[in-house]
Amino acid sequence: MNALVERVEAAYARVAEVDRPEVWIDLRARADVLADADEVTRRLEAGEELPLAGLLAAVKGNIDVAGLPTTAGCPAFAYSPDRDATAVARLRAAGALVLGTTNLDQFATGLVGTRSPYGAVRHATAPERISGGSSSGSAVAVALGIVDVALGTDTAGSGRVPAALHGLVGIKATRGVVPATGVVPACRSLDCVTVLARDLATARRALLSLAGPDGVDPLARDLPPDWHAVRGAGSDGGPPVVAVPAPEALGPLAPGWAEAFEAAVDRLVRAGARVRRVDIGPLLAAARLLYEGAFVAERYAAVGEFVASHPDAVDPVVGAIIGRAAAPLAHELFADMARLDELGLAARSALAGTDALLLPTTTRHPTLAEVGANPVGVNSDLGRFTNFANLLDMSALAVPAGEADGLPFGVQLVGPAFSDGLLAGVAELLAEGHVAVPPASAPPVVVPIAVVGAHLSGQPLNHQLVDRGGRLVAATTTAPVYRLFALDTTPAKPGLVRVSDGGAPIEAEVWELTPAGFGDFVASVPAPMTIGKVLLADNTEVSGFLCEPAALDGARDITASGGWLAHLAARG
Repeated sequence: MNALVERVEAAYARVAEVDRPEVWIDLRARADVLADADEVTRRLEAGEELPLAGLLAAVKGNIDVAGLPTTAGCPAFAYSPDRDATAVARLRAAGALVLGTTNLDQFATGLVGTRSPYGAVRHATAPERISGGSSSGSAVAVALGIVDVALGTDTAGSGRVPAALHGLVGIKATRGVVPATGVVPACRSLDCVTVLARDLATARRALLSLAGPDGVDPLARDLPPDWHAVRGAGSDGGPPVVAVPAPEALGPLAPGWAEAFEAAVDRLVRAGARVRRVDIGPLLAAARLLYEGAFVAERYAAVGEFVASHPDAVDPVVGAIIGRAAAPLAHELFADMARLDELGLAARSALAGTDALLLPTTTRHPTLAEVGANPVGVNSDLGRFTNFANLLDMSALAVPAGEADGLPFGVQLVGPAFSDGLLAGVAELLAEGHVAVPPASAPPVVVPIAVVGAHLSGQPLNHQLVDRGGRLVAATTTAPVYRLFALDTTPAKPGLVRVSDGGAPIEAEVWELTPAGFGDFVASVPAPMTIGKVLLADNTEVSGFLCEPAALDGARDITASGGWLAHLAARG
């Protein structure tokens, strides 16, 4: 069985195992995803470089996936897109396999994950608590180990809050880095397509595959030449200077969260960062403008007419928020824009001389009951540290930072537009000495591969596995159905060929790679070698090296040696 096919089958089995139907709005037909897996394998074998090969992906339900309805969390609003959103098309072009669309706070209006006719999305490991929203289903699909990466959107924190509550990475890149073509807007001028993953490397690899103008979205932005690079040094060439608020400036936090935040600050200091205490008052004031001022009118511009004409089809809380958004007058909006300019200037002054700002991502982790009792108040509190970022054109990155009260605790790094690479470098500092552990229920996401020659331990090409994070898991032999030939190549390597009779067991090693590492490795395999299925002595089949028959002309049969290392030893 094709290794990517195995991953797809495992994902659908995982969907059934966790039994969380509220995570999904629509799953694609298994046969369609399996066909995609076969196509990605064919492209890899043809030599294409696919940076996301084999990664399984989920897509928030306000982002177009061809063949599935786009609902934005409202069945009456649904339409059938004839093409993928730009972000989805780029995911697929890079080799990712899209499983389906995920649940969300309706019309991406909320940070709780409960405002949906498809059901409240419960937290992955603490189902009495909220998942966070609005990219709720996307976060839970990643946290449960169903997919490796998911697309969300983030206007006021909708990609960062659910990431923080699940111990995930959530990248809200600079506005316009990822085109919003094919995305149902919440606030058109502020919306960002976001990436959620279990680790920073995977999230960034996905983001880099999505970035850059598409010639369609007028708000998409050209990227600076070094935008993609992870930068570990600060603007002065020394260790980064990280701005941190005084503890009393954070306001009320859940028990243990202030201590967890200070522990993250200490970890940054131990890793070499320079920390400076700053005033975040202007940022918090800007955050309040998003919903308490006239900027909320843009939500009405997005879907207000539909909401007004379909009151019975809309979540009551969402309907009330968007309905009130029709009230602000034009002069009020201009007054708030002037006020935002003043706050932006004050914020830049407060952060001058620093490279990034460290904040808790959110304030607490409410239960479903708490949200039900006070849906607007709880939601507003969750956005205290996230609402300002897009208003002030800032980049933000949410990363895990341990636990508080037995649940994931997350922080975010915030910086000026296009500081995404620097934020990633600071996040790597923060992670030094702290390994985030995936949820215990998540299955291992690895692809086994059998090697019999130059990729064996100690051999000249073994580094190609090690460099991609490969791990040796077994020394074994093939089933007795193969013959081994010494090929005329540099470096010297053997060719393994399956035969109908006259075969023998050949010494082999089984290594494990991540799906992305496997895809990158397969893309580097030169002719005449190919990747196919190798039958092992225990009758299991794994991906492994085989050889094109045409390469055997003039090759020497070394089957009798029992393996490549024995052949080399005998040759002296």
